Amino acid sequence: MSRLTRRDFLRSSGVGVGLGLGAGFGLSGCAGTMTGDIAPKSGRRVVVIGGGWGGSTAARYIRIADPTIEVVLLEPNREFVSCPFSNLVLSGQRSIESLTLSYGGLRARGVKIIHELATAIEPDTKRVRIGEGYLAYDRLVVSPGVDFQWEQVEGLAAARDTVLHAWKAGPQTVQLAAQIQSMPDGGVFVLTVPRVAYRCPPGPYERICQVAWYLKGNKPKSKVIVLDANPNIVSKTGLFRAAWRAYPNIDYRASQKVVAVDTSTREVRTEFDRVKYDVLNLIPPQRAGAIAVQADLVGADKRWCEVDHVTYESVKQKNIHVIGDATIGLPVPKSGNVANNMGKAAALSIVSLLNGQAVPLMPPGNTCYSWVSDREAIAVVNAYKIENGKVVQIEQKLTPAQSVSVAQRAEGWRQSIWADMLS
Repeated sequence: MSRLTRRDFLRSSGVGVGLGLGAGFGLSGCAGTMTGDIAPKSGRRVVVIGGGWGGSTAARYIRIADPTIEVVLLEPNREFVSCPFSNLVLSGQRSIESLTLSYGGLRARGVKIIHELATAIEPDTKRVRIGEGYLAYDRLVVSPGVDFQWEQVEGLAAARDTVLHAWKAGPQTVQLAAQIQSMPDGGVFVLTVPRVAYRCPPGPYERICQVAWYLKGNKPKSKVIVLDANPNIVSKTGLFRAAWRAYPNIDYRASQKVVAVDTSTREVRTEFDRVKYDVLNLIPPQRAGAIAVQADLVGADKRWCEVDHVTYESVKQKNIHVIGDATIGLPVPKSGNVANNMGKAAALSIVSLLNGQAVPLMPPGNTCYSWVSDREAIAVVNAYKIENGKVVQIEQKLTPAQSVSVAQRAEGWRQSIWADMLS
């Protein structure tokens, strides 16, 4: 294989040779019917667990960098649904269908997709379990996103079908939008923010803007109460506070960690107070996805996975690379753009390692847009470098104010990054 430079790699979003689907792939039946070696390995293979922002990107870029490497993506969902922009569904500015994309582009590149859940990782034998069957790998990419720590809020586990988080875009996003639309004028919408770290630091505050904007125009007697477990807004603080001046219906309360919920009385309890609600959006504390915990990829905190900052290889398990929201130890937020950049870096690292080449340094970057009304948005851009094997932030830029032009840039970013992940 001719050597692929970092510049070539980053320019190659429209280039690549795909392999056809092999026999036994495109599987989507019950995992319990799969037994033994589902698809015996005939060459070098990378298995990717999770088809979100990180996993899809990694699968795509491995195929771009070296089409002779077989890539198998394990993703139970048949379509990709974007968490970024999903808060706009709550305000009626977007439909969930507008955030839903096909995995067809990855298939066209030769990524072999199995719509099943990975149930276990066996690092010693380099296998991923799928029900009673398994897939062998040379390198494994784990991009499991987050799971929720239901047990940390009393009463939440029993109520989680009606007390919605909508923190994984999909059915709950649509259900929460319906709850907001059905709330009486004069009702109370309560949103809770967990302590950091959690997926998408500015996400709850963007959601507050979208719900407040909707209520202001449609249910002007209603209000939004925000119970934030953190001592202050954790991202774009000044910009969000400026945006909230347009919404006198917002009641923001800092250092209010939620400890219990009672659906019979429609009441949420913090360490200091009890708050009545008509609609409750409780965002639970989070940790790395269950498969990462099962494989002992998480650190001493039992929540997040430590990785090498250059290759994203787990510090606990060789040949396993962890990317996206599940990681810890990097001075970067848990964002879609960061997961996308981690996917690229991990992909090129894996290709280099499998080909006996030096691993290039590819520091991540982050751009994050937040919509504060139906027409205006704000943004932050973070730049990083790798120094002594660690990621170090070198610059952060915030937009000076909310504007229509920032929202227009957000639309362009959305289209380009989705193509970079899935086309």
